[in-house]
Amino acid sequence: MGRDTQAMKAVVGEEALSDEDFLYLNFIEKFEKEFLTQGMYENRDIERTLNIAWDMLDIFPPSLLKKIPEKVINQFKGNIDKVDSGKL
Repeated sequence: MGRDTQAMKAVVGEEALSDEDFLYLNFIEKFEKEFLTQGMYENRDIERTLNIAWDMLDIFPPSLLKKIPEKVINQFKGNIDKVDSGKL
């Protein structure tokens, strides 16, 4: 969806995009910079990687996270700080 939105932005211009389109653009930018890119000396474990993913998903309202069960969203979304500090 993000790549489609980037292509649409190139064709119709930024002013023609909806608020939802801007969410996808923001997500794809964060995804590429924070999730895919890992520094040469960064030793990121799976928990930290998943926390980054949940942090990125915070961009979207729950209504757009249709493929993630509500129980999973409630369990993990918003708990990133607790997991990072070992409190969860």
